[in-house]
Amino acid sequence: MNNERTSKREAFVAATGRFPNFELSIRRLLETDENFRDICEELAEAEYALSAVETMPDALRGVRRAEWQELIDRLVCEVEAAIRSDPSAGMRLE
Repeated sequence: MNNERTSKREAFVAATGRFPNFELSIRRLLETDENFRDICEELAEAEYALSAVETMPDALRGVRRAEWQELIDRLVCEVEAAIRSDPSAGMRLE
């Protein structure tokens, strides 16, 4: 990512894309929790990388798609756990 502002914006988009009902909690966590921000930035980067898999040679495409999807799934679980533990989240994820 090219700068901090872009990183935060992309991190926010990635997290709210998965958990749109928790936009305010995500925004607050991005501002106050460096670890959460790092996770969301990694999620944004992994989603971008997954979207670029189709440009890879056929021999690598399936393997890389699986690797990126596995990373995305793990990061989404970490984002969810952080939202669940945030007292300001109000309602809980189901």
